[in-house]
Amino acid sequence: MDSKKFEDPTQDEVKDLKIEFAPGCFDNFDGTQEELDALIADIKNMIVRGEFDEKSRQLTEEDFDELPEDVQEKLANFFEDTPKRKLQ
Repeated sequence: MDSKKFEDPTQDEVKDLKIEFAPGCFDNFDGTQEELDALIADIKNMIVRGEFDEKSRQLTEEDFDELPEDVQEKLANFFEDTPKRKLQ
């Protein structure tokens, strides 16, 4: 899928898609294990069906400000630690 956009995979490519969640990404989830399993399944199904992009939206500054302080810190650290890609 090197030359395609993420939203343009074939059905065979979607079947081979591996979805991984970062360790700790659900640490702040407030619910049962069954609810978490259902949430993860919903996320995976949205990606496979091609609905993930259309149901997503960017986080606004107001949204960010409403997040708990520890979540804000984790997001800030993630983006600071993410290596920047250099275009050639």
